[in-house]
Amino acid sequence: MKSLTLLLGFAIISFSAAEEYTDRYDNINVDEIMQNKRLLTTYMKCVLDQGRCTPEGKELKVHLKDGMQTGCIKCTVAQKQKARKVVNHLRKNEPKFWEDFKKKFDPENKFKPTYEAFLASED
Repeated sequence: MKSLTLLLGFAIISFSAAEEYTDRYDNINVDEIMQNKRLLTTYMKCVLDQGRCTPEGKELKVHLKDGMQTGCIKCTVAQKQKARKVVNHLRKNEPKFWEDFKKKFDPENKFKPTYEAFLASED
């Protein structure tokens, strides 16, 4: 009985740990990307399926829709901070990219309340 309880405990811990996106690219300097129009355009074309992707871009693209739909619930703390920073930059400086992004990942504005609440929070 004790081994079953212990096994169940490990399974729950393993499942919980797997619920976050990988932190492999958490150290990417998003400020550098946002300040370099060519680099930003490359990343945006990647996520919009309009261009080639770097390994980081591919990883990002895999999780964008889910992150947008769930309010980034599986994001690490660093990913949440960077997501807010990048979206605020896009809204202010690159509104066409932001509109294209929303059209691709939430064409019916179904998840707008979720991602807007996430963007407004500071957790």
